Amino acid sequence: MALGYSDLTLAASEKSSYTPPDAEESSNKMPAEAADKEQAEIPREGAAAAPDLSPRPIHKRAVSGHPASLMRSRSYGDGHGYTAYGEDEEVPPEGEQETDPEKEYEVQWDGDDDPLNPRSFSKGRKWLIVSIVSAGSTCVTCTSSMYTSTYSQITEEFHISRIVATLGLSLFVIGLGLGPMVLGPLSEFYGRRPIYVVSFFFFLVWLIPCALAKNIGTELVGRFIDGVAGSAFLSVAGGTVGDMFTKNELQAPMMIFTASPFIGPPVGPIFAGFINQYTSWRWTFYVLLIWSAVMLALISAFVPETYHPVLLRHKAIRLRKETRDEKWKAPIEKLQRSIVQTIIRSCYRPFLLLALEPMCLNLCLFSAILLGVLYLFFGAFELVFTVNHDFELWQVGLTFSGLLVGQLVAISTNPFWHKNYLRLVSSGDKNGGEPGVSEPEYRLPPAIAGGFLVPIGLFWFAWTIYPSIHWIVPIIGSAIFAVGMLLVFSGIFTFLVESYPVYAASALAANSFARSSFAAAFPLFGDQSERCQLSILKAIDACPSSVLRDIG
Repeated sequence: MALGYSDLTLAASEKSSYTPPDAEESSNKMPAEAADKEQAEIPREGAAAAPDLSPRPIHKRAVSGHPASLMRSRSYGDGHGYTAYGEDEEVPPEGEQETDPEKEYEVQWDGDDDPLNPRSFSKGRKWLIVSIVSAGSTCVTCTSSMYTSTYSQITEEFHISRIVATLGLSLFVIGLGLGPMVLGPLSEFYGRRPIYVVSFFFFLVWLIPCALAKNIGTELVGRFIDGVAGSAFLSVAGGTVGDMFTKNELQAPMMIFTASPFIGPPVGPIFAGFINQYTSWRWTFYVLLIWSAVMLALISAFVPETYHPVLLRHKAIRLRKETRDEKWKAPIEKLQRSIVQTIIRSCYRPFLLLALEPMCLNLCLFSAILLGVLYLFFGAFELVFTVNHDFELWQVGLTFSGLLVGQLVAISTNPFWHKNYLRLVSSGDKNGGEPGVSEPEYRLPPAIAGGFLVPIGLFWFAWTIYPSIHWIVPIIGSAIFAVGMLLVFSGIFTFLVESYPVYAASALAANSFARSSFAAAFPLFGDQSERCQLSILKAIDACPSSVLRDIG
């Protein structure tokens, strides 16, 4: 199956320069204190980007010379990561398991009803928080695409070419891809709320030079830093959803949050088209400033800290103060890690996965090409509908409604794919598989279906942009593409999380970097090629009419 490489490739640390972080402090001293330390550290990897999908606590032992943390990972129950023992390793009986005296003073939750546990929040409060973080994610991604409607005014005011103006889009998207690798791991030390507040504050601040820029240099620098600041929010916001909901409740809120960043790109031009049609391009950023200020106020007022390890640290501090016993410790307080070490690991591990895992590389390239094509639409729509259909800017913005509707249709199919996933798990049981075991490949059917819809939508759009064809027809083609694109993203994301549960954040960071790289590069070369193609298509479209005129 597709997991053949992921079982052993990363585990072969002795044969490469890569040393897994779980084993780098003591590769030959697994028992006792090092084992407890490693066990506590494992969920940190997936905490920020893959909430509630981190591995369950296990007994760390080495198998065939490989660290146990890198053995085959499978999913049980509702598809949440779990690192299984190897076939040649026996699980120690409960009576023989090693005990740590310090465990008696390790601070844990008193069940989901613990008042400090985010899962004890009321349902209304949980959904309010989900709505706020989802709207914040949409705000960040809207900022990338709203800029594309300012091209005509910016090129005239700053006396620059179209491709230089496009750099403002590319640099923002590059910032979105690079930022999480450096800023995301900070949530492991300080929690989610400080990252939310600080990152969104800087996101708001760096919109100001974008709005007031007197030259293109100021605009481009502001856009890049704004992308980095916004990426920090995106990199940890999904974790809040997993912090608050149990596995049985997670599907609906996670579906809403996962879709929110992808809704931003098509929504942005719809609003920006009206803004730039009737007023200055600077009002695009003024509107974003107002929106960001409202989001920052809502985040500060209604989004509390939800990161469990940090909250347990707060609980441990309170217990030490109340009991005057310094033995009470939270798991995060036992870790001996530095911020620099964590950031370095966060930076190199995604590239290691891309270099050593063919399945990860192929899926990341597939999703990267799709996002690159999506960002090509920002230039293509303006050319197609202004040149071929004489649309004004506000009308061009409305043509992005096809992409938005397509994504909403894809979201609405989620219950069907979830039922199909449960059917595959059930059929696996009937075929002699282990009861309740989910293979990562069971998450790929949406991506397979989307893989067929994407080329259909692209061919539909490409061959219906003639002036003689009604403008709604290419918009329908873009909607079909959007359905396929979101289905592909959904299947790939869940596959990566289940295939690499211990390194879920790194797998998703690798995917994010690849997607951002392509999304930044495609618009730079796409504009010239699109203009050339449109000229050819207009000539082809004009041929039949000229021939008929000559005959007549």
